Amino acid sequence: MEFRQKVEQLLTEFLQSRPDLFLMDLKISAGNDVTVVLDGDGGVSLQDCLDASRAIENNLDREVQDFSLQVMSYGAAEPLLKPRQFVKNIGRTLSLQLEDDTEIEGEATRADGDSVALMLRYRKPKDVGKGKVDVEEEREIPYSQIKKAAVVIKF
Repeated sequence: MEFRQKVEQLLTEFLQSRPDLFLMDLKISAGNDVTVVLDGDGGVSLQDCLDASRAIENNLDREVQDFSLQVMSYGAAEPLLKPRQFVKNIGRTLSLQLEDDTEIEGEATRADGDSVALMLRYRKPKDVGKGKVDVEEEREIPYSQIKKAAVVIKF
């Protein structure tokens, strides 16, 4: 079995034993530098990374194939790429850039395999008279219309 296939198989087996974790990226360079990036429904702990690393490394023979292995969690400031990440971030404020370059920010209220719903809060001019009114509206956005999405990190 080819090195890449063996790593993918070991990683798949590990992830099947841990359904709360999912793969974001797997890179294997020409020099067999393996980088695994994981995310999880409840985040990824250091122990999760150690468990994944052991599941791969303990089942490969360095005498047969020399390699380096790095397992890490997907960063909090990284863009959201998969529907499962949107589900994980329900209740948080998301910033979206849509395909038409419109930018919106709102609290994620729902998410599924096709779209995310955001609660938008903003002020708009009154229909009659002077002044502005507060508006709260929920907007459902299909993932196909999202160019870039990120969690707004507040301190």
